Amino acid sequence: MLDVWTVLLGAMAIIVPAATSVHVVLTKRNSSSAIAWVGLVWLAPALGVLFYLLLGVNRVQRRAQAIRGDDASQDLMEQVTPLPAAALEGILAPQNIHLASIARLAGRVSGRPLLAGNDARILVNGDEAYPAMMEAIDGARQSVTLCTYIFDHDPAGLRFRDALARAVDRGVEVRVLIDAVGARYSRPSMVGVLRGAGIPVARFHPELFTWRMPYFNLRNHRKILVVDGRIGFTGGLNIRHGHVVGESPSHPIRDLHVRMEGPVVAEFQEIFTEDWYATTGERLRGEGWFPEVQEVGEVVARGIFDGPDTNYGKLQTILLGALATAERSVRVVTPYFIPDPSVQDALGVAAMRGVEVEIYLPAEGNLALVQWASQAYWAAVLEQDVRIFLTGHPFDHSKVMTVDGGWGLVGSANWDPRSLELNFEFNVESYDPDFVEALDDFVDERRAEGREITAHEMRSRPFLHRLRDDTIRLLSPLL
Repeated sequence: MLDVWTVLLGAMAIIVPAATSVHVVLTKRNSSSAIAWVGLVWLAPALGVLFYLLLGVNRVQRRAQAIRGDDASQDLMEQVTPLPAAALEGILAPQNIHLASIARLAGRVSGRPLLAGNDARILVNGDEAYPAMMEAIDGARQSVTLCTYIFDHDPAGLRFRDALARAVDRGVEVRVLIDAVGARYSRPSMVGVLRGAGIPVARFHPELFTWRMPYFNLRNHRKILVVDGRIGFTGGLNIRHGHVVGESPSHPIRDLHVRMEGPVVAEFQEIFTEDWYATTGERLRGEGWFPEVQEVGEVVARGIFDGPDTNYGKLQTILLGALATAERSVRVVTPYFIPDPSVQDALGVAAMRGVEVEIYLPAEGNLALVQWASQAYWAAVLEQDVRIFLTGHPFDHSKVMTVDGGWGLVGSANWDPRSLELNFEFNVESYDPDFVEALDDFVDERRAEGREITAHEMRSRPFLHRLRDDTIRLLSPLL
């Protein structure tokens, strides 16, 4: 009997890792990620297989692909008029005509129209964003849709609960979607608190486990608020007291949001209604959610959907196109910087072409493993003439990119595998010179406070620090 069990266990020790490896090879598009998973599965079979089942299997993709065909794009296209490429060239400044190629690429890749007639305003930290968001909610007459990764049970979260409850009491249709992992960042969960206040709420992609696990994959990382289908907010801000820097929270976090009006808000609503339908099966259709849109400003913009479903890889393709198009400047603000080889090469090629490439990162990250892995990439890009500036306290969670002072991107996505491959993200690109100038002014503030580091400085760090960072870098596809 012992020999039989020994043979069975030995066979399982080979068959299970082999079957898992086959699944990795057949399903992982990213070679680095596939190699990392296969290596982990064979080096530590029991833990490797368990971690892959928990973190590596995309259980959302097939269902998402099945339901995305019946989405809200029909409502959107009935309400908006796409901006022709020739019209964009007439809007761009003479020195920025080349940026029209980014618009052509983004249109082909995203499948979303570029829309004129919008108004956009930058909101810094929760100090500016939260009052504007709650003012919009208090003015709602028909509908409020809110999607967020984190919705903490704290003073900020409770203020939003109260504003949403007031809207429900007025007869406004309210829907709130919170990521299932993000909903567990505080206790008690705001899901139950919102339900107790009569607010319709759902959790995106619930997990089997009840403890906090910030590295679970396939999270909805989007931050979207739409009021009456006409006013939209998006960016990097979660709902948590730490973002209200002026109130001196125990863990302050800086970030950036954008308030928009005009046709592009229909794209905000479109992605929310898709996510809501994917989660609850309820279709949000009709004028209450998609009213007739009006042009209210001069900003040209487009929503960019990205995720591990039918939108896989779209944002990264657009980033690569923007880097290839840049002629004078590229400026990136991101809290997490773990570029894959294609992004790393594109940054270096742009810098070596003579483009001024600047990357702004927190000097101290809030996730140790991610920070160590990120540091392993700094020396490599610095060797390619890319400039890196480190910003200090409070931790900066902002996500911004500008090119040549004429193209800007703001939203929820970081420059790491989690955002570009594993999470559901939402960003907005714009070709409006005033809006991009405002983003560049925001970056200028980071530069004024930042400290530039050099390749020599990174090479001169203690050996054990470099060994630690390069070792963790091997896990980059899994972080």
